[in-house]
Formats: sequence, structure tokens, C-alpha cells
Amino acid sequence: MKSATAPVLYFDGLCNLCNGAVQYIIRHDKQRLFRFASLQSEAGRQVQEVYRKQYGQVPDSLILQVNDKIYSRSDAALRTAILIKRWKWLSKMCLVIPKFLRDGVYNLIARNRYRWFGKKESCMIPTPELQSRFLS
Repeated sequence: MKSATAPVLYFDGLCNLCNGAVQYIIRHDKQRLFRFASLQSEAGRQVQEVYRKQYGQVPDSLILQVNDKIYSRSDAALRTAILIKRWKWLSKMCLVIPKFLRDGVYNLIARNRYRWFGKKESCMIPTPELQSRFLS
């Protein structure tokens, strides 16, 4: 697992919704702050192992690492929005909602993401200009 100052977003590389979210973040991350890795990659497997040791059950859709702190589910999604300064005020307000409610909605979407948004046969391959932002 990479311990870095840049936030790293680990995502389900087969999920169309997750890939669309990564593309959105890339477009709106004007400071090029974020790094990315699919959960299916070596870096993704490493962060999942750390998460498993710390928290038990590992989410299969989204993990955000900021320095040595790891966020998952709705915390990861909302903190990502805050960091790219998109919908920042709304995301901060949503953090006030109890986590079990936020994660309930998040889990509903995550459970149905392939059915609602589709699934790729393989992980996305970043373009050459985006390669430096992706961990292997």
C-alpha cells in the first residue's frame, strides 16, 4: 500500500459507475491531486489487505486513502467530493447524516451497480497522459 501525501482512490475497475466517477474526478481535479488504482490491481489488493486487518470486511467498490487514513463507502465518496471541491458544501452537510444511514444508501447502490450501470470485462486502461496518475 502506498503511503503518500496525495490521496489515492481505489475503485472497482470493472464497474461502469466507478469508472465514470473516476473520469469525472479526473476532469474536475484541477490540481491533479488524486492518484488512482483499481481494487483488482496489486496496489488495490494491498490496500484491501490493510483494510481487512484494521476493519474486517473489505468493501468491494471504493476505498479512499489520504496519508495513512483509510475511508470507505459513503465516507470515501463524500471526502473525495470535498477534496476536488465539487459539491463541497453538500458533501460536508451529508457527513452530518449518521453513517449507518449514509452507508445504507451507499450499500444499496453498490449492491446493484452492475445491474443498473453495467460491468466491463476488464479494468480500464489509462491513456498515456493519465498513466502517471494510476498506481499499478
